[in-house]
Formats: sequence, C-alpha cells, structure tokens
Amino acid sequence: ARRYVAGETLADASARTSKLNEVGFVATLALLGEEVADRARAQRAVGEYVELIDRIRADGLRSGISIKLTLLGLKIDEQFCRDNLFEVAAAARTAGLFVRIDMEDHTCTDATLRLYHGAQGRYGNLGLVLQAYLRRTLSDIASLEPGTSVRLCKGIYIEPAQVAYRDFDQVRESFVACLEALLARRCHVGVATHDDRLVDRSRVIVGALGLDEKSYEFQTLLGVREELRDRLHAEGHRVRVYVPYGADWYLYSIRRLRENPKIAVYVLRALLGLR
Repeated sequence: ARRYVAGETLADASARTSKLNEVGFVATLALLGEEVADRARAQRAVGEYVELIDRIRADGLRSGISIKLTLLGLKIDEQFCRDNLFEVAAAARTAGLFVRIDMEDHTCTDATLRLYHGAQGRYGNLGLVLQAYLRRTLSDIASLEPGTSVRLCKGIYIEPAQVAYRDFDQVRESFVACLEALLARRCHVGVATHDDRLVDRSRVIVGALGLDEKSYEFQTLLGVREELRDRLHAEGHRVRVYVPYGADWYLYSIRRLRENPKIAVYVLRALLGLR
C-alpha cells in the first residue's frame, strides 16, 4: 500500500504532501477510516482532523482536507455526525482551509447532502463529491447553488442497478453530462478520473469554454497514473492529488480492492515493478 497511502502518521502525510507541493501539485489530505460504529472513535477522529489542520498550517502545505462522514459517526446518529462535522469545519475555517465532504455508498447520499448544505451555510468553506454512476446525480446537480465546489468522480462502490449505471459506457456518458451540467451552473469542478477518454473529453470541454483554474482542476489518487498526472500538470492544468494516511491503511486498501477489483491491476503492476 506504500505507493497509494502516505503512511500512518501526520509526519508521513506532511512529508509526502510537501514533496508534491515542491513539484507544483496541490493536495487533499484525508485521514483514513469509515463505517465507524463507536462514538469515542468518531470523536477521536475529530481531534485527529483538528491536529491535521494545525499541521497543514504550521508546515505551510498547499492542501485542503477530505472527510468521510461515516468516520464522524453518520451511521451512529446524524445529529452526532453534524456536530462533529461542524467542529472540523470551524477549525478549518479559522485556519483558512477547505473541507471536502466525500460521498460514500448510495445509502448515505441524502444525509451527506443535508449535512453539506448545513455546514456550508454556516461556515462557507466546504465542497462535496458527486458520483457520475448514480442515476440521481444530474438531479442533484440541478439543486446546487452556483459556485458550489464539486469533485466529480465515476464512483467506486458496488451499487444496485436500480440506483446506478452498471454499463461502462453509460457511466462515461453520465460523467460527461454531469461535467457539462456543473460547469453550466458555474460550479468549480474537480475532474477526478484516471480514464484517458474522460480526461481527453474534459480537456476539450474546458478548453472550448476558455476556463481557468477558478472553474476547474484535475484530481488524481496518490500513486495512480502518475504519468497522466504529470502530463496534465505539464500542459498547464491545475492538478490536485488525494493523499490518504492513517492507521487504517490496511482496511482502506482491502475495501478498495473488494469494491472495485480493477484497482488490483494497479497493485499487481506495482508489485511487479511496472508502471
């Protein structure tokens, strides 16, 4: 997992992010953990996020943070999770940092949107993630305020066919439609994909609109398709790298492999020393 996870500690995460910053990339740091069923664990995560925020500011890192709400107790109690999210958002606002609320499986979508709108209305420093493979996503985009910051990805969870597109080409078509809809609403879009066809299509769309980094950026996962990341940066696009870290690295890796076996290809290539 070393290529795909910064390490277990804040020091590991800071060092990896600093190296990315030095060569021109911005980052999003994420403490690993999800599906928490224990209130004490969720509250510890809040404290760890506050420490992360302090470390980003102290080390002068060019990074925001990303949070999975089930780490903050969404599956325990929504009000409890809301209080935890507000505490992190308030600390981030004081430090001048941006908070990305990650999107999890479809059972969390409505609650995630509610909590995002509540926190954004109070603190103003948050964005969210939308998944192109969900059939509802275009409707969700239509309800967003202009200027909302959205990370657009395909989606990684195994979902029922009634709520998500399962055909690969359908997912791609939905991704493009969602990107166009977000840009039409003047949202700032993080184009989060390693799919060459979608990257090329996105480059055409933003180029035709004459957009600058105030309107979009490309986003990649740490250790995945680094040649693509470097090429986009060389072309002058703003590129953000998602940098996960923490003691839950093993469970994170296993979940990702279980939910999307295609990621195993990247792992196998890394083990064989291939790029």
